[in-house]
Amino acid sequence: MIEVKVKRLHPHAKVPAYAHTGPAGDLAADLYSIEELVIEPNRVHSIRTGIALELPPGYGAIVEDRSGLALRAITTLAGVIDSGYRGELKVVIANVGSTSYTVKQGERIAQLRLVQRLEATFTGVAEIAASERMEKGFGSTGS
Repeated sequence: MIEVKVKRLHPHAKVPAYAHTGPAGDLAADLYSIEELVIEPNRVHSIRTGIALELPPGYGAIVEDRSGLALRAITTLAGVIDSGYRGELKVVIANVGSTSYTVKQGERIAQLRLVQRLEATFTGVAEIAASERMEKGFGSTGS
């Protein structure tokens, strides 16, 4: 287990929390809004969480959708948090649906997944090795 230090920047801010813990617990912790706003269809907003994180060296975080909001056509964008960032964590949310959505203060708006940082060396080459899949992408398995 690692420790992530959380600074509350606003009186309504909530520390990220896992709904279910332990070996079969959640993969990501809930993030909460400190503001109330309406997101109109086909619009994008940055929503304040009122917290700043101190991620340990060698770790980062990814902001991801909550499945219940995704079913309402509310999705997250731009969700990479580097360990050196110490500013307020904001969640970029898009409404890709046809009706407006009201975010309430204290509402769970996204999930925070901790990730271990790996650094790669990227090498330009003339060819790459063949694979069974090759260029088959979305829908290539028939589903």
